[in-house]
Amino acid sequence: MVTTVPAASLGHEASSSPSSPREQRRVIAATVVGTTIEWYDFFIYANAAALVFKELFFGPAANGDPVLGQVFSFLTVGISFLFRPLGAVLVGHFGDKLGRKAMLVITLVLMGAATALIGILPTYTDAGMLAPILLITLRVLQGISAGGEWGGAVLMAVEHAPVDKRGRFGMYPQLGVPLGMLLATGTLALMSGFIAPGDAFTEWGWRVPFLLSIVLVIVGFVVRRAVEESPVFQEIAEKGKDTQMPIVALMKRHWKLVILLALIFAGNNAVGYMLTGGYILSYSTNADIWGELAMNRTTVLNCVTVGAVVWGVATLASGYMSDWIGRKSTYVIGFLCQVLGVFPLFFLVDHGIASGEVLWVLLALGQLAVGLGLTYGPQSAWYAETFPASVRTSGVSISYALGAIAGGAFAPTIATALQSQFHSSMAVGFYLLVMSVVGLAATLVLKDRQGIPLGVEFEESGQYHLFDPRLRDLEAQRRELGHSVP
Repeated sequence: MVTTVPAASLGHEASSSPSSPREQRRVIAATVVGTTIEWYDFFIYANAAALVFKELFFGPAANGDPVLGQVFSFLTVGISFLFRPLGAVLVGHFGDKLGRKAMLVITLVLMGAATALIGILPTYTDAGMLAPILLITLRVLQGISAGGEWGGAVLMAVEHAPVDKRGRFGMYPQLGVPLGMLLATGTLALMSGFIAPGDAFTEWGWRVPFLLSIVLVIVGFVVRRAVEESPVFQEIAEKGKDTQMPIVALMKRHWKLVILLALIFAGNNAVGYMLTGGYILSYSTNADIWGELAMNRTTVLNCVTVGAVVWGVATLASGYMSDWIGRKSTYVIGFLCQVLGVFPLFFLVDHGIASGEVLWVLLALGQLAVGLGLTYGPQSAWYAETFPASVRTSGVSISYALGAIAGGAFAPTIATALQSQFHSSMAVGFYLLVMSVVGLAATLVLKDRQGIPLGVEFEESGQYHLFDPRLRDLEAQRRELGHSVP
C-alpha cells in the first residue's frame, strides 16, 4: 500500500481544504453527467464516421473507392484532435485566470451545439462539397470543446477531494468517457437494429442520436451550474496569485512534464481508439475485406457497447487502486495488460468473424478494455498532482490534448492504411504494441506525487519540482553535509 504525503510533513498545511460532503456529491454528479454528455457527442461522430459518413459525405469525393472513402471519413475524426490544443490553451488560460466552473459550462454548450447541427446537415448528394466542409467545420468545434473540457472537469473533481481520495474522485470524470461511449453505441444500436433498420438508418436514423444531444446538454448545463468553484481556484483568487500568462510559465518551467504526460496518454489513446474511434466497428463490418462473412452492424455495435461496460468497470476499479497502491503502479499494471492484449485483439476478432461466433468479438474487446481502464482511471489525480496550482488547468489540458494527437487522433486512419497495405491485422497489432510500450516507458520515468498539497502555499514553498517531494528534505540534508545527491 502506498502512503500519501501529508502536507504537515513537508512544512505546509493543505491550505485548500476539501469541500463539504454535500458539495463533493454535487461535484461528482456534475463531472460524471457533464463528461458523459461531452463524450457521447464525441463518440457519436466517431461511430457514424465508421458506419455512414463514408457514403453520405465522402463517397463521391473518393470516386466510389470504399477504402479511400473510409480513410477520408476517419481523417475527419483525427482532424478534430489537431484543434484540441487550441481548446486546451484557451480553456487552460481562462480556467487558470477566471475559474474552472465557467469553462466547464462553455465547453459543454459548444460541444452540444456542434453535435446537434451535424444532425441537420445536408449530405454530398444534396449540397456537393459544401456538405463535407460543413461537417469538418463542426467536427473542429467538437475538437476545441473536447480539448478544454477534460482539464476543467478533472480539476473540479480532484481539487474538491479529500487528499486520500483523489484517485477515486478523479476517476469519476474519467468514468464519463466509457459511459459516453456506452450511451453512444447503445443509441446507435437501438436506431440501427429496431427504430430505423436497414436503409432507413442511412437515410435518417443516424441523425436522431445527434439531435438528442440538445436534451442532454440542457440536463448537463443545469447540473454544472449548481456546483461551487474549485477551492484551489478560490484560494488563488483571494490571494491574487493568478499567473498573467499561464501557458508561457508552463512551457518555460514544466515542459518536460508536459511531454511525459502526453506520451503516457498517447499510449492509452492509440489503443483505445480501436474501440472508441470506430476502427473495430468498421473493420468487422467491412464487406470489402470479409465479403459475405462481414458481421452485422447492430451486432458489432452491441459488442462495442459491452466493451464500454468492461472499460467503465476497469476505470472505476482503477480509481480506488490508485489510492491504494499508487497512480504509477496502477498505470504500470494497465500498460502491461495492454501490451499483452493488442495481438489477441485481432486474433479473436478475426476468429469471430470467420466462425460467425459473436462471443470471440466480445472476448476480444473485453480483454482489451481492462488495460484501457487501468491506464485511464488514475489519470485525473496523477496529472493534477503533477502541476502547480497557478498553471494546473493549462498543464493538464495541454498534456491531454497533445497526447490525444500523438495517440488517438489518427489511430483509426493509420490502422486502416496498415491493413490495406499489408493485408494483415498483425501490422496494426505491432503499431498498437509500439504505442503501449511508449506509454509504459514514460510512466516509468514520471514520479508518483500522490498526496502532494495542491494549494498555493505549497507552490510558493519552492518544493514543486520534477522529482518526488518526499526526496526534497533528504536532498537538502545531503547538500548541507557537502555530499553529492545521486
